[in-house]
Amino acid sequence: MSIVSHSKIFFFISILLILVSLVVLIFWGLRLGIDFTGGSLLEVEFKNERPSNDVINKKIKEVNDIGNVVIQATGERGIILRFKHIGENTHKEILDKLNTLGGGVVQKRFETIGPVIGKELRTKALYSIILSLFAIIIYIAWAFRKVSRPVPSWKYGSVAIIALFHDILITCGIFSIFCHFYRIEVGLPFVAALLTILGYSVNNTIVIFDRIRENLSKCSWDNFGDLTDKSIKESITRCINTALTTLFVLFAVFLLGGASIEYFVLSLIIGIIVGTYSSIFITAPLVVIWQK
Repeated sequence: MSIVSHSKIFFFISILLILVSLVVLIFWGLRLGIDFTGGSLLEVEFKNERPSNDVINKKIKEVNDIGNVVIQATGERGIILRFKHIGENTHKEILDKLNTLGGGVVQKRFETIGPVIGKELRTKALYSIILSLFAIIIYIAWAFRKVSRPVPSWKYGSVAIIALFHDILITCGIFSIFCHFYRIEVGLPFVAALLTILGYSVNNTIVIFDRIRENLSKCSWDNFGDLTDKSIKESITRCINTALTTLFVLFAVFLLGGASIEYFVLSLIIGIIVGTYSSIFITAPLVVIWQK
């Protein structure tokens, strides 16, 4: 099957996914975790059977000025508690209250971030993504600087950035759905996952662009569409095999890695699938359309 000649189908799928992602992001958005909003997170595991959320919430409410508490079950006997920024004395008081339930608890994790630091981390996360995008487009334009016909080198970099926006937007849109229905929160690990997705996606894109560059030096570029289609077919097996081997590992980590990294791994799985799709079916056909 010719990928370039059927590019309208793939573009329609991508546009549909982008529109859905924009709608859910506008109406639901992403639930920001304590990394960005400030607050405290406490993960404990009960030594015996885990009490109900109502019992746990009632016991924690005995702590003065604790505010709203979000309780999330994890594993068979564990829970993750999220509440406003607290000090060490309040932290110990909460543990004392929990130790009166379910035969006592074992603390697994405690994190606390002030609101000012959370705002600063949110700003730095945005800057890191923007800086990565600029670095990628500059590198691609430089790497393809000797390829000026029939498409200028800077267009390869621009198309790669469009595809990266495509990957990030759809990944965020899918995660917005998870945040809404499963009360998932995103933090710095999610930003790290997005940056990883950027690098992984552009890697596959460059593989295909590089094959186009090689074929341009060996073949006539009078019919750039056929040459691009030939280049995609020559690279598609490598791209899919690379994605599959990575996904095998990620699925194993997702199933066995524990609650603390499962959403980080889930975002990588989604991003790599979307990124592989865009690298094969979106970027090179988009170059052909621009050339026309």
